[in-house]
Amino acid sequence: MPALQYGSVADPTAGALVTVIGESLVDIIEDPRQETKRQAHPGGSPLNVAVGCARLDLGTTLVTHFADDPYGQLISDHLRSNGVGALVGGSLPTSTALALLDPEGAAHYEFSINWDINGASIPALAAVESSRHVHTGSIATVLAPGNVAVRGLVEAARTHSTISFDPNCRPGISRDAAGDRRQAEDFVAASDIVKASDEDLRWLYPDRTVEESMAAWLELGPALVALTRGADGPVILTRQGRVDIPGEQVTVADTVGAGDSFMAALISGLAQLNLLGAAARPRLQDLGQEELHALATYANQAAAITCSRPGANPPISSELGSLSGTLTA
Repeated sequence: MPALQYGSVADPTAGALVTVIGESLVDIIEDPRQETKRQAHPGGSPLNVAVGCARLDLGTTLVTHFADDPYGQLISDHLRSNGVGALVGGSLPTSTALALLDPEGAAHYEFSINWDINGASIPALAAVESSRHVHTGSIATVLAPGNVAVRGLVEAARTHSTISFDPNCRPGISRDAAGDRRQAEDFVAASDIVKASDEDLRWLYPDRTVEESMAAWLELGPALVALTRGADGPVILTRQGRVDIPGEQVTVADTVGAGDSFMAALISGLAQLNLLGAAARPRLQDLGQEELHALATYANQAAAITCSRPGANPPISSELGSLSGTLTA
């Protein structure tokens, strides 16, 4: 299947600040609290991050897979309407995730996933080499055959771009925690910014605390490790210090996509500090407490906005404001 190009620009590799690599899928949400109990929405952690970045005014390309089928058209329309350029490879059916919501709105997933970007390798390489930042994670970094291509693209991007990674572990797809741990650590070592949830770290490392896991990841090489803890708020750890802030007070519709909105806002905050791109690595290693606190607050606010409404619906820039509004005097 040749690489298909969608989005608001004719060439999605032209001028993108951020390239996201990873799965697109359709979330089929079953919510016993709603009259319409089943709804279909475009999703997938990397897709959500790409949309979140675009809504925060970052030029964004998504390297992904979906098919020319009804679910694929739903994804294509969603990306186009949010101004995300897409490079699409592979030939298998569009992936789906059945999200079963509990009475508190927390999601539990059942997956039917295909991940292959064969046919998009050349334009994908051009995209990462022309971007200042590359993000990846989730299913795309563990599921064959596409995970090998993702690793190669990350390596190719490092000379030009900063790299971020979110393992967004899905035990329902890969029950091999040891294998996922090895692959996660490989991507952590290649990244500048790493984000994980407390659930991710507890599944990957059941025999140690999340604080120990964050410290161990920092030793592998990234400048910044961010941890999300749901209502308890995020933590950001660097070699210079640690920031720990409380969760936002919000009425939760559901938690779908909240971590992805956090990740997109973290990338946006770093862009506003002019800390994206390989040349920014030395300054990224030297972030001060005020900047770390502002980044954590900004990303936390984005996640809270997403939790306040159904589905993976990240904020736009006018809702979230700018990072400067979170910097202390």
